[in-house]
Amino acid sequence: MSDSPNMSPWTLIAEASLLVQLVMLILVLASLISWFLIIQRSSLMGSARRSLTRFERSFWSKDTDLGQMYQQQQADSSGVEGIFHAGYSEFAHLREQQSEPEAVMEGVQRAMRIAIAQEEERLEKHLPFLATVGSVSPYIGLFGTVWGIMNSFIGLSQTQQATLAAVAPGIAEALIATAIGLFAAIPAVIAYNRFAARAEGLINRYYSFAEQFSALLHRRLHSRTGQ
Repeated sequence: MSDSPNMSPWTLIAEASLLVQLVMLILVLASLISWFLIIQRSSLMGSARRSLTRFERSFWSKDTDLGQMYQQQQADSSGVEGIFHAGYSEFAHLREQQSEPEAVMEGVQRAMRIAIAQEEERLEKHLPFLATVGSVSPYIGLFGTVWGIMNSFIGLSQTQQATLAAVAPGIAEALIATAIGLFAAIPAVIAYNRFAARAEGLINRYYSFAEQFSALLHRRLHSRTGQ
């Protein structure tokens, strides 16, 4: 009974071998970074979704003036505003050069594809790290567990009397490494799947907007050339 205080998790971590402590430290750091990225990515994608909904509502209103909307946008805008800015900027530039309608529309579509690709890269940034943490952390924790159990049995072999009290602390500290590995991996996997799906949904909406905007510019271009 006198050994029971030593079985607290903090005591086991403090008395673990250096390698197991290093494994735990790596997993804790990976978990902290993962949670920082989860909060940051969640804020970014939530903001992108709200911005897209707000912009689409404004864009498709009946009294929308594309030229005025373009003047209100900044060249370094992100999200759907950046896609709109890139497309309309290329449209205005090529139209001033009196390019052929087909060339104008090709340029507009190319500019918007580039803007969407940049936005896709921005949305999916850091997701590979979450995927890596989710897939690797359990194995890192398992390595610490195997090492701790191995040391426990090596120590047990050097004693005259084998008791559960002698081997229990080593096994317990080893299992803590597995627990920390799962604690790091599970949120990272859930967050990666969620953010990957949300990013894909946003990108699909960006492509849909680009197609509709391209069709609108195409009609405007041909209505003017036909006059």
